[in-house]
Amino acid sequence: MERLIYLEVRPPYRLMVRFDDGVEGEVDLADRLRGPMFEPLKDPAYFALVVLSDYGAPLWPNGLDLAPDSLHERVVGARAA
Repeated sequence: MERLIYLEVRPPYRLMVRFDDGVEGEVDLADRLRGPMFEPLKDPAYFALVVLSDYGAPLWPNGLDLAPDSLHERVVGARAA
């Protein structure tokens, strides 16, 4: 499984990510901000509170985290398009 080693917020709802296998790119999460756990992330200031967890995943203060492998697939898929 790929592990995130770098994470940067790019407003309003994008993350610049870099993985331990060298893959890097930008992921737009605007289309994923649905449901109760994602509701706070609609506030760009709250979205910007994301940190890189000890296990290599984006993590917000409400406990929401995103699977690194899913983000990796999105970055690789965007390159192929």
